[in-house]
Amino acid sequence: MDMTAPIDRTLPDILCIGSVLWDIIGRCNSEMKHGADMPGRIKRLPGGVAMNIAMTLARFGMKPAVLSVVGRDAEGEELVAACGHLGLDTRYLYRSEDLATDIYMAVEAANGLIAAIADAHSLEKAGDKILRPLIDGSLGCADAPFAGPIALDGNLTLTLLDEIATDPAFSKADLRVAPASPGKAERLRPFLNHGHGTLYVNLEEAGLLCQDEFSDSETAARGLLTRGAARVLVTDGGKSATEADASGLHTQVPPRVTVARVTGAGDTFMAAHIAAEARGEDRDSALASALRAAATYVSGEPPL
Repeated sequence: MDMTAPIDRTLPDILCIGSVLWDIIGRCNSEMKHGADMPGRIKRLPGGVAMNIAMTLARFGMKPAVLSVVGRDAEGEELVAACGHLGLDTRYLYRSEDLATDIYMAVEAANGLIAAIADAHSLEKAGDKILRPLIDGSLGCADAPFAGPIALDGNLTLTLLDEIATDPAFSKADLRVAPASPGKAERLRPFLNHGHGTLYVNLEEAGLLCQDEFSDSETAARGLLTRGAARVLVTDGGKSATEADASGLHTQVPPRVTVARVTGAGDTFMAAHIAAEARGEDRDSALASALRAAATYVSGEPPL
């Protein structure tokens, strides 16, 4: 009797390319200052920008696959198992014998993010190995490119992001791109230079990309379009968010909520917007859906 499990040949709805790692998040309910030693809670959770986006997409009923590097260490085995429990497709992960599973550590308090360190060295060292399924025919190739949506994060190297912006294997994809942090915002410059993809940035990141300062999300969106972006979504915390392309701008104010957490809010906004558009929502409705999802997230619901 053949006990071999059947091969899953279904293709994912969307690919999430970038960091898939463990988040170590310490949270304190009080405000914190530099050097403070406070009581709180510390949790280890599956994380990384690509991972956060994929998890949110799965909660919205989509079938995301993650393309990243995960080590074959104990932490990596646990992480892959966690991905499976969350409904993520891990068939296309690059599993490295030599690279450790990446990790991110952050401290949050009532006054926001206090500090964070992202150890994504394995992702950077793996380079284009994580893209093999889009080249070797597993998901696509230069002659038959993957034609669905792809969410990219700025933890990839500038060289790799530049390659993705110009490679024929990505020419038919609906690219959705976000920086991993303000410090990596300038890595998205290839998508300004080549006018490819939709950029999801906050006000600070928009300023860094444009080497300018902006007073609000609408001004920032106009600045990014002027510098070559095809389409952008710019957020400004609880003040406003703007979605824009050559056909026009749409600005809305997010729902007001009490902030309970911040790490992952931008990823939630991006994933919720992608899911809303996949459901067929128009521009205004999709932006509103994304803002509601992000507001619910930062308010602490649903719980971790």
